[in-house]
Order: sequence, then C-alpha cells, then structure tokens
Amino acid sequence: MPAAKKSEEETQVKEAKELSSTEPVAEVAEDADDGEEDAEDVGGETTGEAKKKKKKKKPKKKGGAKAVQSSPPRVALSKFFPNGNYPLGEEQEYKDDNRWRTTSEEKRYEERMAMEDPETTYNNIRKAAEAHRVVRQHVRQWIKPGMAMIDIANMIEDGTRAVVEENGLEAGVGFPTGLSLNHCAAHYTPNPGDTLVLQKGDVLKIDIGVQVGGRIADSAFTLNFEPTYDKLIEAVKAATDTGVREAGIDMQLGELAGYIQETMESYEVEVNGKTYPVKPIKNLSGHSINPYQIHGGKSVLLVKNDDPTKMEEGEYFAIETFGSTGRGRIVESGECSHFAKRVDAPHVPLRLTSAKNLLKSINKNFGTLPWCRRYLERIGETKHLLALNNLVSAGIVQDYPPLCDEKGSMTAQFVGSLLAFSVPAQSHPSVGAHDLTATDM
Repeated sequence: MPAAKKSEEETQVKEAKELSSTEPVAEVAEDADDGEEDAEDVGGETTGEAKKKKKKKKPKKKGGAKAVQSSPPRVALSKFFPNGNYPLGEEQEYKDDNRWRTTSEEKRYEERMAMEDPETTYNNIRKAAEAHRVVRQHVRQWIKPGMAMIDIANMIEDGTRAVVEENGLEAGVGFPTGLSLNHCAAHYTPNPGDTLVLQKGDVLKIDIGVQVGGRIADSAFTLNFEPTYDKLIEAVKAATDTGVREAGIDMQLGELAGYIQETMESYEVEVNGKTYPVKPIKNLSGHSINPYQIHGGKSVLLVKNDDPTKMEEGEYFAIETFGSTGRGRIVESGECSHFAKRVDAPHVPLRLTSAKNLLKSINKNFGTLPWCRRYLERIGETKHLLALNNLVSAGIVQDYPPLCDEKGSMTAQFVGSLLAFSVPAQSHPSVGAHDLTATDM
C-alpha cells in the first residue's frame, strides 16, 4: 500500500464465480490404517473347520497425514508449520563499507535491544510473509479477464483470512486489497455494489496486505493479459529489485531513490508505433512500516532527492515503486474506498450517535489498520456513510482516495518489504522483490 503525498502446481482452475461460491476443503494425503480383515477360507475342510489366514498389517508411515493446500487457498498455515516456526526470508548481504554489520557482535547486540522481542517480531513477519506467498501464488493462477473486481477482492481476502488464521487484531488482512487499473496507480478496491469487470487490455496492480501481531507484510505485483505493456511491468519490477538490493542500515533515503529512478528510466515502451519513456511517479513512495501502522513516517521516494534520512537498525520498509507512461505524477480521483483511523486521532466530541458507535466498531475490529467500506458491511455496519463522513471531517479517520495519473496512460506497481538488521538485510519470502521476480513472474 503506497504512501502518497499524504503516498503448474495444479492444472486448471475453475471459473471465478464457481470458485467464490464453492467452499473448498483441505486436501489431505492420508495413510490407510489397515487392521485385520475378514478371514478367508483356504483349501478343503480337513478338520471340520475352515482354515483361515490373516493379512499382514501394513506398517504405518511416519509423520501421519500430510497437509496439501487447497485451491483457492483455505488451509491454515499451522497445518504446514505445526511448530510455529516459519521460513526464513531472502537475505541481501551488506557490501563495501557496510559489510562489517554482518559479523559485528556489538551491532547484533544493539539489534536484539532495538525491539522488545526480536525473535517474536521476526517470526510474525515471516508468518505474514508465508501467508502472503501462498495467497499470491494462487491469485496468479485464477485471475483472468471477465471476472468482477469485487469477486477478485473477496477471493483474495477470504484466502488471506483462512491461511493466516484470522484472529481479531492478532492476525488477518493487513489492509484492503488494492486492485487499481490502468492509469489508476493505487488505492482502488471495490466498494459495495461495484460492478466493474476486468478486461483483457487492462493493466492490473494487485496490492495485498497480511498482518500478524500488527506486523504487516506489504507486497504488490502487476498483471497484464496481452503483451503491449510488458516493458512497463519489467521496468517497475527491476526498479523494486534495485531498491531491495541497495537498501540497508545507514542507506540515505534520497540516495536510494536515485538508484530506483535510474533503473526505471532505463526502460521505454512502444505502443502502436509510438515510444513512451517509463517515468517513476514522483509523488508516490515506499515507506517504513510500524506495528499496526502501514505508513510509518519515513518515505522512500522514486526520484533522487536530498533527503539525508537513513534506514536504521530494526526498521521495516516497503520498497514500493510505481512507473507510468503518462506524466509521472498522480492526483486523487474517484470514489474513496480506503480508510484508517489516524494514529494521532484527536479526542473530539462527536454529536452523532451513529458516529460514536461506528468509531467503537472501528477500534474493536481494525484499530489503526487500514480498512474499506466492504469491511464495514462485513462486520454489520451496513448504513455507515453519514457516520463515516463525520469521522473523516472530525480528523479521527483518514480517507485515502484512488491515486491516478492522466487518463490514457498506464501504470505499474511492485512492492517488496524489507527488514533491516545487522545480519544481512532480509526481504521475506512473500514480500521480497527478488522472490517475486524469481518465483512468480
């Protein structure tokens, strides 16, 4: 989820609507536990009784039943990782003058002290990342033109909730699924009643969030269904790869933006005989991520600048890049779907009883995590518009409208989340840009 200036495991997949209406069951490879079978008569009656023979028991295989992920994904991660330890992410080695951070005992000690319980923090991030990876892999298989955007969003979010084992604010969806199309770069998700349908010529940005213990795995990728804008997608993916590779403790954010810009601007796109340079969207950015707060305060812009702010020990970043064939600048446009309670929300008197009640529901179900109007309906807040507008006007809730370049242009997005610490900077299995590139594209 961006910070704007405020930034052939399985053969075929069923039709989308069939998928969304059918609740899949976990597939389990079970070992048959053969007991004694009915006795069989063998030979003639020599003693007046039939001789009987028992079949030997087949030895049980060690390990018992083995869980297999369903499609769409609905099998919880705990079935695959019963010990609660989740896969280590991709690691990026520090280099040059920063290589000492890999071996320094002092820096490793500082890292342990930087967070209250770093191992818990790391494991929460890894669990969120693994859930994201599972959902993302299946999303790539079944999304296709002709599907309703609201069905796509619901399928992704239902899968996330099941795989990560949704548990109130402890685990679940990290933010509304972004499904921005074409010139819209970010912050579009279907509102209730949305009838928009995915078309073959669309360029679709899929931005998925998963959270465990407030630690949000933020990762996005772009899909197209015909080759016109392949180079645009390639450019933005390469820029995110560069950002993840160059990031780390003490990296100045302005300098990092320059590496991202240089990579992206080395590409161009030919459309109907006309060549367009790929432009980084200058007023969108990546960002730091705090517990239960998707925009943590630090921004990684996409064009070189003089920001001397550095990445620090234990910080968690979404390296998020956007490219465009248009102006390379976005404006807010369209009906708003994304909202979040402000971390610094003021204590102001609310006159509307409906606004007070809605705020209680928001605090209980979302805290400061982002949400959308579909989520309000899901928790029973079906008549919420007046109350919601009141909370936005009071400065308690922040609205995040769609962010769009000029009509007729195309935009692409990739995101990799990165945890900076003294051993190699780690990008996680679902959220690392290199993993996105190597395993999913």
